[in-house]
Amino acid sequence: MSVVILDFGSQYTRLIARRIRELRARSVILPGSAPLEAIAAEEPKAMILSGGPASVFDPGAPRPDPRVLELDIPILGICYGMQLLAEAAGGTIVDSGRRSYGADALVRADGPLFRGIEGSVPVWMSHSASVDELPPGWRTGAATDGNPNASIHSPDGRRIGVQFHPEVAHTPSGSEMMANFLERAGVLRNWDPEKVLDRLLADVRRSVGRDRVLVGVSGGVDSSALALLLARAGIDHVGVLVDHGLLRAGERDEVVEALGPLGVHLVVANAAGRFLTALRGVVDPEEKRRIIGREFIAVFRERADRLGPFRFLAQGTLYPDVIESAGESGAANIKSHHNVGGLPADLGFELLEPFRELFKDEVREIASLLGLPDAVRLRHPFPGPGLAVRILGDVTPERVEVVRRADEIFIETLRGHGVYGDAWQALAVLIPVRTVGVAGDERRFGHVIALRAVTSVDAMTADWARLPSDALDDAARRITREIPDVGRVVYDITSKPPATIEWE
Repeated sequence: MSVVILDFGSQYTRLIARRIRELRARSVILPGSAPLEAIAAEEPKAMILSGGPASVFDPGAPRPDPRVLELDIPILGICYGMQLLAEAAGGTIVDSGRRSYGADALVRADGPLFRGIEGSVPVWMSHSASVDELPPGWRTGAATDGNPNASIHSPDGRRIGVQFHPEVAHTPSGSEMMANFLERAGVLRNWDPEKVLDRLLADVRRSVGRDRVLVGVSGGVDSSALALLLARAGIDHVGVLVDHGLLRAGERDEVVEALGPLGVHLVVANAAGRFLTALRGVVDPEEKRRIIGREFIAVFRERADRLGPFRFLAQGTLYPDVIESAGESGAANIKSHHNVGGLPADLGFELLEPFRELFKDEVREIASLLGLPDAVRLRHPFPGPGLAVRILGDVTPERVEVVRRADEIFIETLRGHGVYGDAWQALAVLIPVRTVGVAGDERRFGHVIALRAVTSVDAMTADWARLPSDALDDAARRITREIPDVGRVVYDITSKPPATIEWE
């Protein structure tokens, strides 16, 4: 028995699956166009129709198999999915011309999803079209100040639509809403990380067999957990930590010390010179990612020639990497990740990506079961392209050192104030402008460092972290004092969306 999620191209579809798994129920994602036979094979106990970039009146708007909406199971439609349910039942959808993105609040919530949820309910909106006229017999279950039909349901309560996104972290009561839906549907809730780990181990053993695997180890939790997974599975592997000169301060030594005792066969490739040479003069962030992906593969191939042969290249790719690189049908391209959109066509290896359908918090749970030390497991995420995408503009050795030291000071300050764990990710960015400042009795033009810290659970949405002002003050004072070339420090207070977490 499972909850089948039909994907109509939403950036948040995998969040729906994760929310369901958090509630200990099995979830399966299928394309929005999946035939009824494919859906029936999953033995669905309930179904969720995802959001998406289209509106039902758009030419060529995606639609499910017509037989799907006739199934005798509860169905929840989210955003675009709500439009599909309402239209199929005889309702009217309109485009108001006003785009609603970000925080809103339900001023009334008394429908089937809202048992135990009272008062003003914060929700996350992302839409322009909405339900104008309800289908015959349907009722309104929730409203905002600007939308009287923020949630609707059929007379029997087995068809429910919501205009907002209960799956994202910034709808705080979203998990309760999903739990109410699962309860109404009678869905079994027996899914857990141990079962996920067992499945991952079985999958890699079946996929790899007796072949050898080259593992890209970046130093973050994802690739470190992947190396441990292969070691636990008994796979013949070699992990390669590519020191591309763009790592955080001390990261290389920390990873080597953490993974070696746990059975990971790890070697270090010193490649800083080739990466910085390849990036010289490149300012376009997409081009940076492509170059870094190309050079990573070149280093892996060279190591494979020395240590191989290897059939597989294993990467700690996560679903946010895939969806932001438009790796799923119908999803909009946000940015290419070096390990997804940046890979060359003639790779030379078969890719092995066991975590491709998982989120960061799920991988952290898997890493805990595998015994990865908390110093690595709970460390803030770090992009595979490293500091190159935290330097806006040209990547030079001098600018790398400025941003590396600023990042180190920021993290040290957060740890010193005891608030490192209050942020899901914290980072420093070097902006390609100089501003006037004062040093003693003289004017000078110095670099600008932007500090960014966000709260999140999955990287798909994020809010800026309300760090204590004294911690930010200490970080700014230290950065400008200890890095003479920096004359100004600013703090980024933009959520995701509309921004991404990284600046490039």
